[in-house]
Amino acid sequence: MKIIARFLDRARRSNARVVLPDGLDAAVLTAARRLLDERIARPILLGTPADVAEAAARAGLPLDGLQVIDPAVSPQVEAYTAAYVRRRTVEENVARRLVRKPLVYGGMMLAQGDADVLVGGALHATATVIQAAAVTVGCAPGIQTASSFFLMVLPSSDGRTDQPLIYADCAVNVQPTAEQLADIALATEATAARLLDEPPRVALLSFSTVGSGPHPDAEKVRRALALVRQRRPAACIDGEFQADAALCPRVALKKLKRASGVAGAANVLVFPDLDAGNIGYKLTQYLAGAQAIGPILQGFAKPVSDLSRGASADDVVAAVAICLTQLA
Repeated sequence: MKIIARFLDRARRSNARVVLPDGLDAAVLTAARRLLDERIARPILLGTPADVAEAAARAGLPLDGLQVIDPAVSPQVEAYTAAYVRRRTVEENVARRLVRKPLVYGGMMLAQGDADVLVGGALHATATVIQAAAVTVGCAPGIQTASSFFLMVLPSSDGRTDQPLIYADCAVNVQPTAEQLADIALATEATAARLLDEPPRVALLSFSTVGSGPHPDAEKVRRALALVRQRRPAACIDGEFQADAALCPRVALKKLKRASGVAGAANVLVFPDLDAGNIGYKLTQYLAGAQAIGPILQGFAKPVSDLSRGASADDVVAAVAICLTQLA
């Protein structure tokens, strides 16, 4: 797809180091081979050399030129342990044991400047990836809530092909509070500004449009919008909108009695909870034939991405390329 090709071209210019904690996964190994051979990035696989070699042999992949680090015996363990103790105030032996785990070791590589991006999750649950990122790199300034987004690439929309939308949060926060929803909206606006070829127009979604449904769930979205406007008054974020009012100009004209730079033209959709977000992205993927790239994590101080445990090599490469946009 054209949009992914554009991200890959940008990634090649960065020559970045990408740590891949799932070094035994066939799709990750295939992606690492492609990242190196196509000069997209410099992959670093984590795992014992013998186990990685065995997994690569099963996948029919050569390891020539690929860097493999075993966290259990790495000479960096002691330095990372000391840094972890300073960050988390835990006992040294506990920190050392954690740092020898691939996800935490990869997070410490990122935190200490020994890698530029971490992409993991092919062999780990999303919650585990998030926890590792939280204790190693932490959240970005001004953000207290880590979240996720999907880049949805629609095959056809309004007569155009490969049209991108960004959906958040579809994988992390189950029942976000108004404060968390404001964090998600602001983080996703920053994400969209990097990824899209046009300014972000962020819609906070609900079953209600600007007060049409008096209910605590809709009120939560309205409170989130108020918080967003306090924190970043110039942000192009609006709501609360039903999905049709967010996306369709004709419906927006009927339902809104006020001006909006978002209604009817949203290119970023922020869902009110994980039920709506998870269902929404999968409906778009399977009924509209959209490519769903993600979940990509956001809100962290450095670029981290989760992977679906069913991720293909193409999914891993796309996640790397999208993460690398954060380095620009």
